[in-house]
Amino acid sequence: MAEQPGVCGLAGPGWHEDIFRSPKTRATGKECVSALDFMNEQIVILDFGSQYTQVIARRIRECNVYSVILRYDTPATEIAALKPKGIILSGGPASVYAPNAPLPDKNIFSLGVPVLGICYGVQLFAQFLGGRVEKGRKREYGKGTLTVRDAACTLFARLPGKLQVWNSHGDKLTKLPRHFKPVAVTENSEYAAIESRARKFFGLQFHPEVVHTPRGKEIISNFVHGVCRCGRQWTMRNYIEPAVTEIRRQVGRERVILGLSGGVDSSVAAALLHRAIGDQLTCIFVNNGMLRGREAEVVREVFGRHFKIRLQYENASQLFLRRLKGVTHPERKRKIIGKTFIKVFQAATKRAGRARFLAQGTLYPDVIESVPIAGNPAAMIKSHHNVGGLPKKMKFQLVEPLKCLFKDEVRQLGLELGLPKEIVMRQPFPGPGLAVRILGEVTPERLRILRNADTIVVHEMKRSGWYYKIWQSFAVLLPVRSVGVMGDERTYDYTIAIRAVESQDGMTADWVKLPYELLEKLASRIINEVKGVNRCVFDITSKPPGTIEWE
Repeated sequence: MAEQPGVCGLAGPGWHEDIFRSPKTRATGKECVSALDFMNEQIVILDFGSQYTQVIARRIRECNVYSVILRYDTPATEIAALKPKGIILSGGPASVYAPNAPLPDKNIFSLGVPVLGICYGVQLFAQFLGGRVEKGRKREYGKGTLTVRDAACTLFARLPGKLQVWNSHGDKLTKLPRHFKPVAVTENSEYAAIESRARKFFGLQFHPEVVHTPRGKEIISNFVHGVCRCGRQWTMRNYIEPAVTEIRRQVGRERVILGLSGGVDSSVAAALLHRAIGDQLTCIFVNNGMLRGREAEVVREVFGRHFKIRLQYENASQLFLRRLKGVTHPERKRKIIGKTFIKVFQAATKRAGRARFLAQGTLYPDVIESVPIAGNPAAMIKSHHNVGGLPKKMKFQLVEPLKCLFKDEVRQLGLELGLPKEIVMRQPFPGPGLAVRILGEVTPERLRILRNADTIVVHEMKRSGWYYKIWQSFAVLLPVRSVGVMGDERTYDYTIAIRAVESQDGMTADWVKLPYELLEKLASRIINEVKGVNRCVFDITSKPPGTIEWE
């Protein structure tokens, strides 16, 4: 097996703000490529089911080079039509010698462009070009030391002779493919890095894309810049005008509706669309009563009064609260909120007037096809994001101006468009809002308590500098009341749990070791300032086994 699953999962954001997203209405990776014809330099990544494929794409983009992920079996003719400057073969959980191993079109090796194979990808060189792969006598998993034997190899230019790398494989090369030579070794592999210099083919048995290979980004940079001769054109500043042109081409003179949540994705989509089509855009903001403190005021101020975007405000707080009355089960809460939102949004679109297009904050991880290969955790990850379907009655065509971007690129784009840092860099927020941070029934009083406590958490996290360093931090209202003493009186009030986690993608997370002084400040302020709370606890559960949200 080339790549051992379970080291770390990778996907896009933990919660997608757009409740209408559906696999049947999403763009595809190939459409994303065609939407970016203005980019004359790109690297194609063929995905063989690796949990790290999206990390490869992100590392390349961090080198200011555009990258696109395609299925492993994409025909060579389709790849050639994209005129890539190079091809990367990802890792994967299969073995190249297995009966149903995922294999590429063999003609990709005749396209005349540089190729880099990573883990399973390097073993494909052996499969197609005359080498041999066998099951290793012992697995190479985790940290290792790479010793560079040929300093003239472009991949290791300006790097030291010994590097820490990350391995995740059970198979290994035992015979080099034709015209290849070894350039680096590890403790367990004499062919940890190989090259065919004349053809510009390179293979790495380790994973340069993961953070556990500290100098790995430089190896990738050496490939895309040193070998493939790519420039550094891919920046969000360069992206804006071609994206505006593409939006105008697609929309023409028609009107567009966007469901604006106040979160990062929909906010950046709104700013970009407004730059492109101005008053042809109408944003609908639904207040479901489960929003963060001052959420509605901030959205109306930033988008309505500052950006002068046509904003339709729908206050449906009482409707949502009525439908949630007496409901305690988490999934029932989510379904009620989802169905009610669709109903409110449908009615709002009718009041907004005739529009042909519906805009969504779809990101690139949403449009990448999962490769269903046994043992592939990425396929499992993708199902997490398909949170809803577009109602059949809503006869809209989709506009997805962010469908080629990763989350970090969307944030940078937002800053380039002039959105305030407080919106662009804000932490993820669940679609059902505070409803799933109130364990038990959602009532106006419980919402007041949690909203006030959460406002304190956000304020103190920002003031201490921790807010923008971590993935998420928030308050949870527990259905637990306990005895306390405040002044000369005994109290019987609620408990607030404080949650702070670090994560790369929301799929796995570890609790953050906040300073005691900060925890003391949070607890003191919440207990003293939020009426109805007399106790605070700190959640030290990682994911897994727990989830980030409590419901």
